[in-house]
Amino acid sequence: MQFSGGLHVDGHVHGKVIAEEGSDAVLRISEIGEVSGDIVAPHVIINGTVHGDVYASAHLELAEKASINGNVYYNLIEMAMGASVNGNLVHQREPTGLLTNDQGRSKSGSQPEPIATGELATDTADGGKSE
Repeated sequence: MQFSGGLHVDGHVHGKVIAEEGSDAVLRISEIGEVSGDIVAPHVIINGTVHGDVYASAHLELAEKASINGNVYYNLIEMAMGASVNGNLVHQREPTGLLTNDQGRSKSGSQPEPIATGELATDTADGGKSE
């Protein structure tokens, strides 16, 4: 599924969800929403379930009921207490490095470094927000 502007998911999507290249699109997955496939968008807000990798080039928000089973590639991340990620969290400043080839290397040729692995639930002093 390719989109531009805004997309709100309340149901189940099977397959990739990709924002139109060069757009400032926003993807929202509600508490009852589920995506089985990769997500590629500049702004992603998740409060449901994702089975696949998430590539958020601008901002990623994980609400308290968010559950991701896959790797997360982000520029800026905000996590509420209770959100879980079962995979790697990889910080990437440049959106050009989001889509990878078969060897797992970014377009720039460098291998991104994961900053965390496994299930993650945050409880920070700044109200549950993490960067």
